[in-house]
Amino acid sequence: MNRVAITGLGAVSPAGLDASSTWSAVCAGQTAIRPLRIDRQDYVTCPIAAQAFDFDPTAHFTAKQLVPLDRFAQMAIVAAREALADSGADPESPVVRQAAAIVGVGVGGMQTLDDAYYRVYHDDVRRVHPLSVPRLMSNAAASQVSMDLGLRGITYSVASACASGTHAIGQAFQLVRSGASRIALCGGAEACITAGTIIAWDALRVLASDTCRPFSKNRSGLVLGEGAAMLVLEEWDHAVARGATIHAELLGFGANADAGDLTSPDQDNIGAAMAMAIADAGMQPAAIGYVNAHGTGTTMNDRVESAAIRAVFGDRPPLVSSSKGVLGHSLGATGALEAVVTAMALRDQIVPPTANCTEPDYDLGVDMVPDGARPTSFSAALSNSFAFGGLNAVLLLGRA
Repeated sequence: MNRVAITGLGAVSPAGLDASSTWSAVCAGQTAIRPLRIDRQDYVTCPIAAQAFDFDPTAHFTAKQLVPLDRFAQMAIVAAREALADSGADPESPVVRQAAAIVGVGVGGMQTLDDAYYRVYHDDVRRVHPLSVPRLMSNAAASQVSMDLGLRGITYSVASACASGTHAIGQAFQLVRSGASRIALCGGAEACITAGTIIAWDALRVLASDTCRPFSKNRSGLVLGEGAAMLVLEEWDHAVARGATIHAELLGFGANADAGDLTSPDQDNIGAAMAMAIADAGMQPAAIGYVNAHGTGTTMNDRVESAAIRAVFGDRPPLVSSSKGVLGHSLGATGALEAVVTAMALRDQIVPPTANCTEPDYDLGVDMVPDGARPTSFSAALSNSFAFGGLNAVLLLGRA
């Protein structure tokens, strides 16, 4: 079994247009949740979202290149380009040409779909963009990344709602660890802040109207976000031989299904997924110094996830924080963005804070780092993702 190095990081997020600026905002607790700006905004009542307002597709693509690309695929490509460049790997080398590309997506090209439905049902126009299907299909991001970078290895998308990005990284980890791929690009992408999507989420009565406050007594729900994050995973010995900078090591992966309620998380199975990741790495819970929580800011998630953490780690759980107070909840991209945050936390030996946690709910039994980033020494961290449908995925990362 190969050791797996993380040699490249890339991100497009509401808080920054690259991995470094995204990490800086998360580390500073600078929220990117702002007043909503979308087409057909008069259709929705939710006033906020975490949008990448500064993302300009024309800065990255020609007009011709943009024709087949929905926003989520655009972001995936930009993040993948950054990750590959950050890895320092020769993009023309045979090992990169045979790299895998696995991208998690929760719902796919919702901008394309929303625009098409409005055109058909509101404007009564019976024609839509001729490339609507290739733009909206959930595998568009993975396929477009492979085409943009010339990657010819195994390529596919993973669709497991809010755990998609984490599942995609876990799958790529297994490919590289087993030797099936020497290098893999993996992560998640989502751009679904549209009128139709927000109306659907609002029907679930889980959206906050002011901001996202994970682990805070005055929490009021989650906030939708968008973005993409990609990582380059590489055989450790190959990375060392070519002199690559290694941000962190990917050590373990755990995933399971609740096989129960459609929307309510299950404490026992969430805990089991964390325990699986720890066991997969051949470690003990005491070795974990930080948990990047799923941390959606809903009362149910806060309570169940905190209880699961306590069950796994006992009376002295590691530091816990959520990135969603800054980045919002970007569904299929969120686990990948949080994996990037976790890798950088290990690299810099800083635990980022839980932004907007103005009234820490210490009854949850965890230290959610509410008062700013905390420099500390730790060698391993978990990144948690839990999805509707009872799908749980956890990554374990180690300091390089």
